Amino acid sequence: MSVAVVRFPGTTNDQDVLAALSQVKGAKPFLLPSRKGVAGLKDACAIVIPSGFSYGDYLRAGAIASVEPITQGIRDLAEDGMPILGVSNGFQILAEMGLLPGVLLPNLSSRFVCRWVYLKVSDMPTAFTEGMENAVIRLPIAHSEGNYYCSEDDLIALNDENRVPLRYCDLAGNMSSEANPNGSIENIASVINQKGNVMGMMPHPERASRQVLGSTDGRMILENFVRAAKC
Repeated sequence: MSVAVVRFPGTTNDQDVLAALSQVKGAKPFLLPSRKGVAGLKDACAIVIPSGFSYGDYLRAGAIASVEPITQGIRDLAEDGMPILGVSNGFQILAEMGLLPGVLLPNLSSRFVCRWVYLKVSDMPTAFTEGMENAVIRLPIAHSEGNYYCSEDDLIALNDENRVPLRYCDLAGNMSSEANPNGSIENIASVINQKGNVMGMMPHPERASRQVLGSTDGRMILENFVRAAKC
């Protein structure tokens, strides 16, 4: 199953994603420079937009990347139901593209935050978290603009439609301001679209995919993502 790992100018984590996906049974990840445009997506069965600082985060994180020609192809494939995962800067890009609701604002601390966090998995299954319901997992974050915010209407819809797969918590699974590393509304660390095939998340599953990295909690997210592909 071919997974396109899209590299925009300023993407820094593409190699980590390629390495993590190469360990997932059935996955055949390949690097796709965004300059190849929509044509580069023709062999993809799934898409990952990794983290980094696309276009130096000028204007807003993910804003310039979100209007590259390749993004029209990503939108079309999202509409067709293709699994798409955006990690950190990838989440920011998906939000700027309008594929996910809300925005990623500067961290409440106004500082770059790089550390491990605990996350409570929703009790409702999604294509990305199936088999992990209600678990507390441990993944790393590394971002300056991870403070998720959305309108009240969007927040109601996200909660009513069970579209918040991950929330920041403590080791016991309790959500609080102390467990929230960036100020995100309702401790939101991840959201999915209405179709359930597009997910953005600020924590890095690829950096927690092998024990030598300190955790394997991200591996099942990647395995579920690959399993969701239809080709």
